[in-house]
Amino acid sequence: MGTLLVILRTCEHSRWCQRPRPCRFPGSPRLVEAAPRVEQLAPREPNARLRLCQGVALMLVRLSDLCYRHRRWVLGLWVVALLGSVALAGAFGGAAKQDYLQHGSESKAAADALGGSFPVRSGDTLQVVVHSDGGISAPGVRARAEKVYADLAGADHVVGVLSPYTPQGAGQVSADGTTAYAQVALDRTHSEFTVQEAKDLVLPVLAAGDRSLQIEVGGDVAKLSQSAPLGTEGIGLLAAAIILLLVFGSAVAMGLPLITALFGLGSALMLGQLLMRVVDVPDWAPPTAAMVGLGVGIDYALLIVTRFRGGLAEGLEPRIASLNAIATAGRSVVVAGSVVIISILGIMLVGQRALNGFAFTVSLAVLITMAAALTLLPAMLGFAGRNIERLHVPRMGKRATEYGSSRWYRWSRFIQRRALVAAGGSLVVLLALAAPFLGIRFGFPDAQNDPAGYTTHRAFGLLAAGFGPGFSAPLLVTVQGGSGDDLVGAASVLRDRLAEVEGVTQVSPVSFNERGDTGVIDLVASTAPQAQVTENLVDTLRDTAVPRAIAGTNLRVHVGGATAVNLDITRGVADRMPLFLAGILLAAFLLLMLVFRSVVVPLKAVIMNLLASAAAFGILTLAVSGGRIGDLVGIPERTPVPILIPIGIFAILFGLSMDYEVFLISRIKEEYDKTGDNAVAVADGLAKSARVITAGAAVMVTVFLSFVLGQDVFGKMFGIGLAAAVLVDATIVRMVLVPATMELLGDRNWWLPGWLDGLLPQVRAEGHDLSTDELDSLYHVDLEPVPVATP
Repeated sequence: MGTLLVILRTCEHSRWCQRPRPCRFPGSPRLVEAAPRVEQLAPREPNARLRLCQGVALMLVRLSDLCYRHRRWVLGLWVVALLGSVALAGAFGGAAKQDYLQHGSESKAAADALGGSFPVRSGDTLQVVVHSDGGISAPGVRARAEKVYADLAGADHVVGVLSPYTPQGAGQVSADGTTAYAQVALDRTHSEFTVQEAKDLVLPVLAAGDRSLQIEVGGDVAKLSQSAPLGTEGIGLLAAAIILLLVFGSAVAMGLPLITALFGLGSALMLGQLLMRVVDVPDWAPPTAAMVGLGVGIDYALLIVTRFRGGLAEGLEPRIASLNAIATAGRSVVVAGSVVIISILGIMLVGQRALNGFAFTVSLAVLITMAAALTLLPAMLGFAGRNIERLHVPRMGKRATEYGSSRWYRWSRFIQRRALVAAGGSLVVLLALAAPFLGIRFGFPDAQNDPAGYTTHRAFGLLAAGFGPGFSAPLLVTVQGGSGDDLVGAASVLRDRLAEVEGVTQVSPVSFNERGDTGVIDLVASTAPQAQVTENLVDTLRDTAVPRAIAGTNLRVHVGGATAVNLDITRGVADRMPLFLAGILLAAFLLLMLVFRSVVVPLKAVIMNLLASAAAFGILTLAVSGGRIGDLVGIPERTPVPILIPIGIFAILFGLSMDYEVFLISRIKEEYDKTGDNAVAVADGLAKSARVITAGAAVMVTVFLSFVLGQDVFGKMFGIGLAAAVLVDATIVRMVLVPATMELLGDRNWWLPGWLDGLLPQVRAEGHDLSTDELDSLYHVDLEPVPVATP
């Protein structure tokens, strides 16, 4: 295994040593006690037999040492893994699927009826809208519009064009004759189009318009054609690099977390493409996985590099500093990453297919970036060694020599002296931030929420002005049961009854499939798809109008459409919400109780996490409400929030906040076990952990906020929600509320019933620096220290 250098600390000054042990220096006939804090380096006996010890921590240390010693092989394997995953994704990668239908719902039954009986209607469509103030029937206007429609009919992936200038499309002209649209059927869904294919289809159509004839295109493929990625991941990386440079003060130290995170994230995203072959993954899941993976990847590497640099500063050899970093921060990474993955996979309790795909994709990103931090990073530390401090930037990366003189120690004492005021004030702030969440509007954004420069936004406006606000998202009523004239007659009666319902402005004739066993009716509401009145109309149709109209018949009728789908998803997820919350909260409570052997600490953590989540959702609600704040984040119009987004944010936040909770409270508990003084433990624990917590949180917040610069509203919502959640959790909660409540409760923080104490197994969240005894045990060698200083 090569030469193993270990650190030998004085027994009476080492909290890990259980007995005094004198040190015999080679060449000296007498035994001497090592001076306090003087570290001795000892070579391992070359012929010693090595045996692997038990325990996850020691397995991590052994793995770390293996990666450190064989760093060239490890780096080469990661390069091969990255390139191989890219090749596999290109050859076998799948496409995103937007399956938001709630299992067992009416909208799911309606969609199944359409998919089985009207295959064309189950695919994607485009609406090519033409508008002219002089009327679309003017000779020059009509000729140009018809040419556009004719050219489009011969384009790739187009299977049919229904022009408003044909008898069948006569109803596609507005009452005032200034606006019309053609319905274009495609042979694939928008998720199967590349951006370039969408541009090749849509941009020539837009180019045919001018001031006298406005031409716009609506539909998901048209939206895809407007995509212009801003490289938000690159912006997030740049911001993270600046923060890391401020923290470390060294360009080399700054680069290690970035390189590690990029290798892990790149591999994870490519493997996520393969995952799409077997799992339905929504198109907003990969960008969210990139956001979360990049944030946690840098954060985990930051923890390990910080420990490594600290070990070097104490005089350790680089190899031993790497071992100690993995034994301490590496173990924290395993605990934190596992909790994040468990929390995210808890989303599956909701029972929504799109959320299941999201959970798998994001969990995979966290898992791979965690693996990179535990294997690739030790190898990179081996390459860097003591050169990690090279390329130092003056006045950056300075650290206080004594925690007792640091500003975080002074901050903690300030909070502790005013604990009641600090706790009350932070609760008021959290509740004030959470208050807007009471007015949140759940729903799915549509074309009216697209950026104003998008053709889809303009097409929506033209259709709403010409045909009514509900025209762009009609309700679909499927009719089955019976066949032949009986079905036609009963469906016609149903159609006439639905036309009389208040709030319905247009009802299409009944369209039947080729077999004649399924019919479909399009209903246009008088209000916009996102309006509460439209949702009430769906309930009226399902609960009253349809049952009355089909009484005494054998018809099976289902009401679907965009508004109905959103309503079913929201209600279906809300029904499973108690199970989802109970599962995650109970798992967090039990884990913290095992780690800290306390009932009070996990109870506080659960309550504080709920408060932080509510505050983040309140901030998100403000951001999507339009106005000045909306303009700032690129959401100028009031936009509904899909209920799937708060679910995802809560699960991710819970895992991330547990990371900070474990790191902070374990430091406090460590100091409490040493001194028995709760006040001193809180001050010292905060002083020793606050710097890393704030640095990690700053990295995550900047990475998450960088996605707000993108154009996708889903990405914006996730970026805003996660950035707000991490910011609130790492500042108001960890830096104010936690120390204040810890001070107020005193020794009661660590209360655990005696009977429960005997039942719980011994679990540690934090590792510790490896002592000589532990290295002896790990490698089963007799260490002979070499003196580096004489008393």
